[in-house]
Parts: sequence; structure tokens; C-alpha cells
Amino acid sequence: MTAMLMALNALAIDIMLPALPDMAVSFGLAQALEHPIQCPAVLDPNSNDQQLIIVSYMLGFGVSQLIYGPLTDRFGRRRVLFVSLFFYVLAAILCIYAPTFDLLIAARVFMGASAGGSRVIAVSAARDLYVGRQMAKVMSLVMIVFMVGPILAPFMGQVMLQFMTWHGIFWVLAAFGVFMFLWVLIRLPETLPPERRIPLNPRSMLRSYWQVIRTREALGYTIASGFLFGALMSYISSSEQLFHNVYPTGEQFPLWFAGAAIAMTASNLINSRIVEKQGMRKISHAALIAFVIVSAVHASFALAGPVDFPIFYSLLLAAFFCIGFQGPNYNAIAMERLGAFAGSGAALIGFASSFVSASIGGLVARQFDCTITPIFVGHFILGGLALLVIFITERGRLMQSSASTP
Repeated sequence: MTAMLMALNALAIDIMLPALPDMAVSFGLAQALEHPIQCPAVLDPNSNDQQLIIVSYMLGFGVSQLIYGPLTDRFGRRRVLFVSLFFYVLAAILCIYAPTFDLLIAARVFMGASAGGSRVIAVSAARDLYVGRQMAKVMSLVMIVFMVGPILAPFMGQVMLQFMTWHGIFWVLAAFGVFMFLWVLIRLPETLPPERRIPLNPRSMLRSYWQVIRTREALGYTIASGFLFGALMSYISSSEQLFHNVYPTGEQFPLWFAGAAIAMTASNLINSRIVEKQGMRKISHAALIAFVIVSAVHASFALAGPVDFPIFYSLLLAAFFCIGFQGPNYNAIAMERLGAFAGSGAALIGFASSFVSASIGGLVARQFDCTITPIFVGHFILGGLALLVIFITERGRLMQSSASTP
């Protein structure tokens, strides 16, 4: 159930990707053209606006978590989740009837903001029940199910577009939201007992976030998550353009997109098997160093000129394989000392891995110029910044377990 709650967000992003060109045509951002097409000699200044359909959702998703964190620490996980799911369904319906692109973007922001509760509650409920390496193992297993979304969602979106317009995709999202509401109603227990709840007022909210910020590991790994997942968001936001314009793969786009998700799923599965023995820091630090190296090679090839598709895709898979080792471990390390502030901690980490990453990743993706260069130079820079932050957080001691780690 936790994995499916998190999959609400993956589905709301990845099922949209095949529909982006149709949505761009529907709102007058682009002309109807046959796919695949090569990039024009002069890039239309509005051609990257379709990325906002993805980025706007993530911005709303990120900011809302700062509100959901204190709410779930005060009222419990279950009641807040019901509110979140209700507005998710409402927002999906608003997207269907949006008359202009600006109103569609506003509805997507609202949809992301509504879904923020599902992410906060999934992580904080896991922290209610697990800690340290056990939580890292559980989150890895959650991520395996969660990654089914990016694997299957583009296929689902492309198949649906054969029988309906892009509006039908939002009806599917609304139906999935209703399904999750009923499942939570029937099956989800409350994981936060009344005696552990924190009073809700501006002072307590600021105090909770200040405690999270004062926790060195929580702050450092939260910032690093923002940089690392900024690289991920830059790819997701521009993926339809990469696979239709730079590499005209046509109807095979969902297949190539799924490959990267499978690479992350594989590393999550491996992480769940080895993390209790090897430790979160050793695995995630080694994977981050490998990501920086792979991104440096990719950026070098891109700067040298056009990159053949097999080289581009092989390096892409290697980078995503490295990312899969980091997400669950970063979450577990950051949450390790935040038992009393699990909701606020999950909210702040979610804010970094969604709002901050969407802002950074969206900025990188907006530089798309019909080559892979901006995206993968951006990956190298963001990976390097994440490594620097973790190096400072760990006081220069990488790949060494904390003495107090359970």
C-alpha cells in the first residue's frame, strides 16, 4: 500500500509523457506533426513549454509537503491522507476541463500539492515502524514496487492514446485516486499513536523544522537529494524530446524510457539484499561517486559532438542504476535521528527531492537545444554538488558507517 501511495505520483508524471506532444498541439504550443521528427534548424521558443506539465506538478508536490509534515504529526497519518486523496481526484478532474494552458498548469500544481500527503505519509509511516538499516531495506522494497509506475505508465499512456484523447488519461488518474482512497479506508491502520503527536501551531511547526535542519545528517542528505533528483527530473522533463527529436525512436519511446526505470529497480532490489550487511553510507557513497564518473564520461561525449544512440543509452542506464542505490539510503540516513519529528523530516526531505529538484531539473531541461549536451552536463554538475555536500556532511569520511547506526 505504501508503494502504491508513492506510485500515485509516478503515475501522474510518467503516464503523461507520451501525451505531451498532443497536449502541446491542443493548447497551441506546437503544430501537429508526424512522429518521429528531427529537430528543426531553428528551435521554436515555445517548444520546451510542454515540460511545464511535468515540472508544475512537481513544484506543487514539493511545497505542499512542508504543510503536510506538521499536519500528519498533529492529526495522525490516516486522516490527513484521506484529505490528500480527495483533492488528488478533484485536481485530476480540473485538468480535464482546463480551457487554457495556463489553467492546466495551475490545475497540475494543485494536483501535485494534493498528492504531497501521500509521499509524506508513506515515508513517515515507515519511520513509525522501522529505523536505520531496516528502514532502508523496507524503502528499497517499496521503491521496487514504486518503480513499476515508470516502467508501465508510458506504455499505458501510449495505448490509451490509441483509443482516447489525452483527457482520458486524467480520468484514469482520478479513478486510481478513488481506488486508493477506498483501499486506505479499508486497510490502513493509524501508525502514530495520540501520545506521540505534536501540537499544531506556527511555533511548533518552525521548531520541528528547525530540529530537522539542526540535525547534520538530515540537512546534508536532504540537500544532496535535491541536487541528485534534480538530475533525474531534468531527464524526465526532457525525455519525450530526447527520444523523439534527438533520437527518433517513435513508438518505441515507452520501451526506452522503461529501460532506465528497470535499471533503478534492479539497484533497489540489490540494495534491499545487501544494505543490512554493507550499510547505507558505504553503498550510497560508492554509487554517488560512480554516478559522477558516468556523468563526466557522458558529458565529455556530448561536448565532443553527436553521440551514437547505443553509447547514449548505455551510459544513461549506468547512471540510473547508480541513482537507484541512493534514494532509499538517503531517506533512511536523513530520517535516522528524527523519530520524534518523522512527519516534518519526511516533509523536508520530500520538499528537497521534489520542489528543489523540479526547480533545478526544470531549469536544466529548459536548456534543451535538440542535443543531449545540456542534460548530461547538468547531470555531471549536479552529481558533483551532491557529492560535495555529502563530503562536508560526513566531515570528509565517505563510505564509513555511523557508530550509532542500528
